[in-house]
Amino acid sequence: MDTKSRPNIVFIITDQQRIDTINALGYDYMETPNLDRLVKNGTTFTNMYVTSPSCAPSRASLFSGTYPHTNGVFRNDEPWVWSWVSLLNKAGYRCVNTGKMHTMPIEGAFGFHERHVVENKDRAHPNLPFYLDQWDKALWTRGEEKPSRVTYRRREDYRERLGAFTWELPEELHPDVFVTDLACMWLERYPDKKEEPFFLQVGMPGPHPPYDPTAPYLERYIDKDLPKAIRDYDLDTQVQPMRELRAHHQANDHDAVVQLADPTDEQLHAQRAHYYANVSMIDTQVGKILDSLEKRGVLDNTLIIFTSDHGDCLNDHGHSQKWTMYEQSVRVPALVFGAGVKAGVKVDDLVSLFDFGPTILEAAGVTPPEWMEARSLQPYLRGEQEEQRDCVFAEHSDDKILEQTEYMTMIRRDRWKLVHYVDFEEGQLYDLEEDPGERRNLWSDPACAQIKMSLLSDILAWRIRSDKITQGFRREIAGLEA
Repeated sequence: MDTKSRPNIVFIITDQQRIDTINALGYDYMETPNLDRLVKNGTTFTNMYVTSPSCAPSRASLFSGTYPHTNGVFRNDEPWVWSWVSLLNKAGYRCVNTGKMHTMPIEGAFGFHERHVVENKDRAHPNLPFYLDQWDKALWTRGEEKPSRVTYRRREDYRERLGAFTWELPEELHPDVFVTDLACMWLERYPDKKEEPFFLQVGMPGPHPPYDPTAPYLERYIDKDLPKAIRDYDLDTQVQPMRELRAHHQANDHDAVVQLADPTDEQLHAQRAHYYANVSMIDTQVGKILDSLEKRGVLDNTLIIFTSDHGDCLNDHGHSQKWTMYEQSVRVPALVFGAGVKAGVKVDDLVSLFDFGPTILEAAGVTPPEWMEARSLQPYLRGEQEEQRDCVFAEHSDDKILEQTEYMTMIRRDRWKLVHYVDFEEGQLYDLEEDPGERRNLWSDPACAQIKMSLLSDILAWRIRSDKITQGFRREIAGLEA
């Protein structure tokens, strides 16, 4: 196979980054010059939805091109069975991961030649698998104690911070900086082989909590006028699983975030300032990667994709982090820049995060498996007319945090979003055109009964067809196990 004409591919995935975090997408309070560069000189997908609103289910779906109900990864720390990275490997790509992927096993190959793993910022919980990643080792060799809920709990103001803290160790030890420097070191040191393009996956641990920018970045945001949390609704109108999820967060400090029932405006502002400042730190790291590609002389022949595994509610609707189907949780940035990509294009069609799988395979000259439920975005990148999706889906099973429902499923079609709970009569239905803040649940509105039944029927048809489409996936996995 001819490898000389195929692009290198850099796939940057942040953890828990909301859609409203890039200046060039209309959020003028953000300072993101490097991401703005990708927007202005590439193609942006403004309606990119994840297939599951938590880390491992979203990523296993992304790296298999199948939904969680097909690949079997419903929760964090459940075993992965297959990744399309193996197809890039077989096609002659050097496949490297630095940072977070949230696979299980944590250091499983999954098609990569090299993995330099950095996992969650805060794993200081007895229920999580014990593991020492590259960042843990770097902190240890420097004689530093890793910041986590263990260290932050020593602060007298711990319960007031909402997970927002200023990074106090040397900046080069910040996880987002550390992961990026690993990637740049690889780009600098790996021998130049003209016949061997590379696939470099960079997994940023931020802006996942603890929300921990360095002081100079925080100073840019702490006095800014930032978006206010969505609080003008009645919590009693939320469905029972969501009310109980909120109560669970108030009883547990997951990822060093103490969720308060009624935080002050000042506390919410500080939380958002830290979060957005962490995104600006990540923006700087993206600039460093671009510079390293240019220094290596391969920037013009590299496809760069930037996205996130899911978002963060940041107290919108009274919720912490993810595990919900609100827009802040399920809609993420999605930027594509570089070799062969139309510049300055914004695509408003509904697309799904796992669509990046076949998109990357086709860029590498690899035909995606027919059983993939994901669709390639390559026609969009070439500026061609694409048959758009009628709807997108997301799903999530119960886990150690979302304990209150066995399974929830979201469908977004046109202006409508519906969330179905398999074990409850109640659900969620929003008209996103009239109510973009999802403040008015229309599930029980008689005027919306027909659209509700239509969307529920769409979910049923999708699940039935999904099993048929992915029959080949199950055969492939069976073959691997034989």
